[in-house]
Amino acid sequence: MNEYDSNRIYDLAKRNGYEKTNRLEEANCYVLNTCHIREKATDKVYHDIGRLKKTFKDKKKPIVVITGCVAQAEGEILLKKERYIDAVIGPQSYHNFNNQVLEIEKKFKKLNHTDFDVIEKFDTLNLLRNSNTDISSFLTIQEGCDKFCKFCVVPYTRGAEHSRSIKELFNESKDLVDNGAREIYLLGQNVNAYNYNGKRLSHLINEISKIDKLQRIRYTTSHPNDFTDDLIEVHKDNKKLMPLLHLPIQSGSNKILKEMNRKHSVEEYLILIENLKRANPLIKFSSDFIIGYPGETEDDFNMSLKLLKKINYINTYSFNFSARPGTPAADLKKIDDSLAKKRLFIFQKLAEKIKMNYRKSLFNKKATVLFENKSKKESQFFGRDEFLNPIIVNTKNNLKGVVCEVRITDGNHNTLFGEIEKFDEKKDFAA
Repeated sequence: MNEYDSNRIYDLAKRNGYEKTNRLEEANCYVLNTCHIREKATDKVYHDIGRLKKTFKDKKKPIVVITGCVAQAEGEILLKKERYIDAVIGPQSYHNFNNQVLEIEKKFKKLNHTDFDVIEKFDTLNLLRNSNTDISSFLTIQEGCDKFCKFCVVPYTRGAEHSRSIKELFNESKDLVDNGAREIYLLGQNVNAYNYNGKRLSHLINEISKIDKLQRIRYTTSHPNDFTDDLIEVHKDNKKLMPLLHLPIQSGSNKILKEMNRKHSVEEYLILIENLKRANPLIKFSSDFIIGYPGETEDDFNMSLKLLKKINYINTYSFNFSARPGTPAADLKKIDDSLAKKRLFIFQKLAEKIKMNYRKSLFNKKATVLFENKSKKESQFFGRDEFLNPIIVNTKNNLKGVVCEVRITDGNHNTLFGEIEKFDEKKDFAA
């Protein structure tokens, strides 16, 4: 979502006459778009500012704007502590970016804009064509969350749930496809809570799938409690919806889930998994886990290991508990840090073994790959299959935006390698 926001901030900045530069020392406006999900995010801001100061020690200082969730959560502190920062803009207020920069250029006072103007934000952005040209493009359809999991800072930095209209999302999707996108990734803090005038995520997926050149649709991140029967059915009926679902659970222990205020049990989660498998037998899952949550016992941890093995996630994102200021969990007694790190090591080792076994099972099998761009080597092209597995092939052809069959020949921790099994240049490029 921050990548989507960053692209849209640039769309705004172009109206002020700004252009992107890949050379830091050339910048006269520097925007640092931040995330507050993990600990030490604020420290990274100060570290980055320190790097800026060194770069511009003997040059004119650029305008420095901090945007995103750190700006929302700690804006006043940032402005008071670091005089090098000119403005902080929260994630629901960046539609004001141009006006803020103009005021800074006129040497007005330091600015703090961290209101929750989500409707005004998207009304403004709808007037700007999304200029992103990636083959796989992000599209924010929903922001905010009403779940209030005790560990999560999102309700305090992104606000209440807000869904954009079907019409504006269809139009932006069409713009992205016209720009070259062949896959659209629908984003939301709680994406399957999408609800615009009674129209749910299933309706939106079916609508944008009508766009001719759009070949793949994905969405993230989902909450188990917001899965409706119609959304499950879309996984059965819509061929453009990819058969990989990121479905965070956070813990395999019902006790810990209750402590987290997740409002669902492991058993309910497993029923949902089975319902999705019945709808689409090809579907596979990835998930998030928090290890070492306050109160986690050895039994609780072992339940997470058990769930990991039971579902055989093809990918997991796991972290030690990180207390976020202002959340209910921040005041809970943390478990011993060394014990938490030990458990995380054990968990990640098992998760990696499951993932590598899955990837090895793909060797000598065919995969349908959407190619995105050249790899670092000129003779190689990079793409992803239906399950987001990264795949590289050797080829002299320009495969950007092409979907074709690849036979997997090898792989490592990060990437699979393959050979193009079938390539009809005329047909594939027409897609």
